[in-house]
Amino acid sequence: MPHYVTYLGKGKLDELVHKRQSADWDLIIFDDELSPRQQTTLEHMLKIKIIDRVALILDIFARHAHTREGKLQVELAQHQYLMPRLSGQWSHLERLGGGIGTRGPGESQLETDKRLIRNKISKLKKELREVRKHRMLYRDKRRSSGIPIVALVGYTNTGKSTLLNALSQAGVMAENKLFATLDPTTKRLTLPDLSTILLSDTIGFIRKLPTTLVEAFSATLEELVEATVLLHVVDMTSHNAAEQNSVVEGILGDLKLENKPRLTVLNKIDMLLDKNESWDEAKALEFLSDMAGENDNTVLISAEKKWGLKKITQKISVQVAQAHKSDAEQSVLPP
Repeated sequence: MPHYVTYLGKGKLDELVHKRQSADWDLIIFDDELSPRQQTTLEHMLKIKIIDRVALILDIFARHAHTREGKLQVELAQHQYLMPRLSGQWSHLERLGGGIGTRGPGESQLETDKRLIRNKISKLKKELREVRKHRMLYRDKRRSSGIPIVALVGYTNTGKSTLLNALSQAGVMAENKLFATLDPTTKRLTLPDLSTILLSDTIGFIRKLPTTLVEAFSATLEELVEATVLLHVVDMTSHNAAEQNSVVEGILGDLKLENKPRLTVLNKIDMLLDKNESWDEAKALEFLSDMAGENDNTVLISAEKKWGLKKITQKISVQVAQAHKSDAEQSVLPP
């Protein structure tokens, strides 16, 4: 159990203080969320800047947000994170107030900074509400069109954006980085049975996703609620695939989506093959299908090499048809 003041136990903290004296560090990152008190205490004892998991993720998100909604969501999460950590750290925020008259009689610098942050949070929430109104109108229009939505979900860096590009030529940035894609993208796709779907890419999940981010990105995650079918993309090469799968299942459970029709997409199969052999799509899929336990709800692909795309679109067609049939049966059941 982390210590409520120092996070680390006395022995580990003494060890870190000793290492700090002989090491040329200028930053320490904790893979957990620190309380404001823990962060302040550690910085005082170690004489170095401390960053926790939430701050690091927020910084990555800020670099990758491009749409107005994405930027507003990240900025809101950043300010909500900073609010309880203002003491003695954010005196520069008084410049945001506009000069004379921004500070009331007897108001301390900390009180001024907190007031400025509260005002900024209120303004960001108002702007987000306006953006989300437009998103809701777009969603209602999309729903009235009757076109099924298939949403890509999965842990960050599993290849969702690469798959979206491979299926729809979307041209979305796809890099081997955490959260390379932050803003949702939706593209139209024609299936083998000539029916049309909307294929939507969403933010990648991650373990211990900070509460502030879950709240800020609630509108984005609502896209999953509207989906007819979910495509859960799994990185077959990850040593932590089982843990990552549990994280995704947990978040889907939190969103009450555990029973939504789903197709599990086992991606990056090309990375599992012997590099000394010559592999084509047919040979690779045949070799790996039995080993991976492919079934009606699972498909093997390499989004990078565009292997398995025909099979995945065929299975999407089946899943969408089954979902429509189930919805039709539910609609005729007596109340």
